[in-house]
Amino acid sequence: MFKKIQIVYLIGIGGIGMSALAKYFLLHNKKVYGYDLNISDNTKTLEQLGAIIHYNDKPQVIKELINKNNIENILIIYTPAIPKTSNILKWLNEKNICIFKRSEILREICNNYKYTIAVAGTHGKTTTSSLLAHILNNSTHLCCAFLGGILKNYNSNFIFNENTDYIVVEADEYDRSFLHLNSYASIITAVDPDHLDIYGNYENLKDAFQQFTNKIKPNGKLLIKKPIAFTPKIDENIHILTYSIKNINADCYINNVSIINGFYKFDIITPFETINDIQPKILGLHNLENILAAASMALWLGVNKNVIKSAIENFSGIKRRFDVQINNNHFTLIDDYAHHPEEIKATICSIKELFPSKKMTVIFQPHLYSRTKDLATEFAEALNLADEICLLPIFPAREEKIEGVTSKLIYDKIKNSNKHLIEENQLLNYIKSKKPELIITMGAGDVNKFIEPIKNILNEI
Repeated sequence: MFKKIQIVYLIGIGGIGMSALAKYFLLHNKKVYGYDLNISDNTKTLEQLGAIIHYNDKPQVIKELINKNNIENILIIYTPAIPKTSNILKWLNEKNICIFKRSEILREICNNYKYTIAVAGTHGKTTTSSLLAHILNNSTHLCCAFLGGILKNYNSNFIFNENTDYIVVEADEYDRSFLHLNSYASIITAVDPDHLDIYGNYENLKDAFQQFTNKIKPNGKLLIKKPIAFTPKIDENIHILTYSIKNINADCYINNVSIINGFYKFDIITPFETINDIQPKILGLHNLENILAAASMALWLGVNKNVIKSAIENFSGIKRRFDVQINNNHFTLIDDYAHHPEEIKATICSIKELFPSKKMTVIFQPHLYSRTKDLATEFAEALNLADEICLLPIFPAREEKIEGVTSKLIYDKIKNSNKHLIEENQLLNYIKSKKPELIITMGAGDVNKFIEPIKNILNEI
């Protein structure tokens, strides 16, 4: 599909999935152009690699590219995260110019590899897929990988090796994108209510995950968390294993968990091998589950257990996933991408276990009006676990405002009286005055823009 392509134009090029595609095409000597709403670390990196990016939603750039080049040599890709009201999208549609969804292009890339390993789930998929890719990349298997976060070991969301049969992809359930993939092996980490603006109801979401499992190739593999919210109906030619950090009746599980100097130590038990005394650098009880899934799949694929252990222990983590920014005798500051109630609950519980004596202040920025409307009660229940809650305004991302939906929907349901609705321009002054000893910035929007200012405040105290 890509042999004739000389120019690639990506609409929403700064997104985590789109930026990985841009890196792939830059590596394959294509001229890469793109649009994004804002300058970000991702767009800056792409510009350094040679991409040409504009930040105004006008079709002039793509018009010029089409006028000066043969349209057959231009590949135009968009992400569903871009609003349908985008002037660039509207112009392309009016001109009946062929454009492709990111997931369609990812499928075409995957078709060039013998073994596609797709990691899906409403939470946990980024860390699990990143760990698996890191393990394979440190083994004789090697891999290519398109990931949903910036891996600290590589400072990238993209891993490439020329001579490999393996590709690891984070399979996104949003907009049913993961149904474009035909995998050799899949992992499902969680199936909790989310993206109900797309699916309409929880049953439809679970049905989409069933369809995802149906697309595993004959004699393929499915590793699925136990318990999970649906029972996959699998073809008899598909091999299935379960994993759990709580249930030793699962096929793969964790044993002998202890905490040494703030870090976990544990064993992984699988039908293939047992890996003893693993001591990862990354924190969080929920990450034990992600490590278990990645290690179990790697063993299933035939990776040496000593290679797996070494890779897990030198894995530095992912930016914005339980990302410890400051940790000293006075203050702890952690940044986390959690934007679903189950993720929030898991992160808060893990932090409480690691810092039991510190009062926890969560600064949460809800992501999407629709998710806030659908899950306000669940968000409140999860946030109740914190000692103090600061709610920022909703980050709308791709959505238009929904009348009557604000952060106050969550605020009113939180039972903890130590709660605050805070405008973004008030947050830093609040931190200066209160000096919280344990702060978690949380959300999938741009709440991480406060990390450096908060660090500066805490370092000056």
